[in-house]
Amino acid sequence: MIFPRLLFLFVVVPLVELSLLIKLGKYLGTLNTILIVILTGILGASFARSQGANIISRIRQSLSRGEIPGDEMIQGLLILAGGLMLITPGFITDLLGLALILPPSRKLAAGWLLAYFKNKIRGGQWQVNDIRFTNTDDSEGNDSDDPPEIGE
Repeated sequence: MIFPRLLFLFVVVPLVELSLLIKLGKYLGTLNTILIVILTGILGASFARSQGANIISRIRQSLSRGEIPGDEMIQGLLILAGGLMLITPGFITDLLGLALILPPSRKLAAGWLLAYFKNKIRGGQWQVNDIRFTNTDDSEGNDSDDPPEIGE
C-alpha cells in the first residue's frame, strides 16, 4: 500500500515538475525560470521561518498556561512540510508549500489532518496507548503511581 504512494511521490511528482519547468523555460527563458525557482525558495524559506517562529511562540504560551499545544504542534508540522516543499525546486511543490504556510489554508489543512487522525484512531487502524510515569524509587516510602513533585 505504501509503495504506490512512494512511487508517486518520488517518480511522478518530479517528472511533472520537470516537465513544467521545461515548458516554462521555453516560454520565459532559462535564466528567468531559474531566477523564479531561486526567488520562491528564498521567499518561501523566510516566510516559513517567520510563521514557524510565531507557532513556537504560541506553543510556549500554551505550555506556560499549563495547556497541551496540540493544535500548534499540528500547525508547526504543516509549516515544516510547507517549508520543505518551498525549498524543493518546482512549481507544484511551491504552490502546495505556500498553501501549508499561509495561515488560512494551513488551518484548513490542520482540520483535515486532525480529522484523518481521529478517523484512523476510531477505526482501530491506529492505537493510542496511555503513558504513565511511575516513581521507581520507593526509598522514601512513596507507593503512589503519581509522578514525584518538583523538589522531592
